Amino acid sequence: MRRTVEPSAVRPAFYAIKSGAWRDYINLLHAPYTLWHLSYVVMGAAIAPSLDAARTGGTILAFFLAVGVAAHALDERNGHPLETAIPDRVLLGLATLALGGAVTLGLIAAFQVSMWLFPFMIFGSFLVVSYNMELWEGRFHSDFWFALAWGAFPVLTAYWINALSLTPTAGLLASAAFVVTLAQRTLSSYVRTIRRKARRVTGTVELADGTSFGIDPESLVETPERALRLLCIALPLLAMAMAVPAITRG
Repeated sequence: MRRTVEPSAVRPAFYAIKSGAWRDYINLLHAPYTLWHLSYVVMGAAIAPSLDAARTGGTILAFFLAVGVAAHALDERNGHPLETAIPDRVLLGLATLALGGAVTLGLIAAFQVSMWLFPFMIFGSFLVVSYNMELWEGRFHSDFWFALAWGAFPVLTAYWINALSLTPTAGLLASAAFVVTLAQRTLSSYVRTIRRKARRVTGTVELADGTSFGIDPESLVETPERALRLLCIALPLLAMAMAVPAITRG
């Protein structure tokens, strides 16, 4: 059987709930992906020689504000891919306040711990704005910069704030986070294209035994999205597994 399906009713993301009012703000957080990327902060802190709870907690909060709120607010302001009704001025205000909060936390840490935190603050703020606002003709809006900003950078920052140095071990973990985040980007880019940009999905799949089945938007994204869902569970669990012995040893 041949099917033609208009994907108008397809949700913009697998974690998106019905849009409207407060639900738009929940969707804005991209909760599964935000938790995924905050897991890198925990991992970076966990492999440091000693884990300082206050520094790590502040780093997690700073990345939540910068990545979970500011970056996603700027991204939604650029065309409303999540189909929220949040006004652009509100999104810009949220991004400004959240990024300002992250920078404030960084300033407090810099004066209390080390002024060498300033390069991390400047680089992180630059990545949030340049990537999500697609500045310089989108030069920094690429797979490489996504993996660097949301994968490797959180690991290195969290390790440094606890150890006040960087080591080959931190570099290896950052490289792993970079590659895993590239995998996320590869899967999610395909899924987003189908969910948000496909105007029509038509066709059938014929198997070797002669049977066939129709395809629609949901069937096209089912397998890569299942992988993303599993990774959204696996990465926080891995972070917790790494954090427990680090907290125990102090």
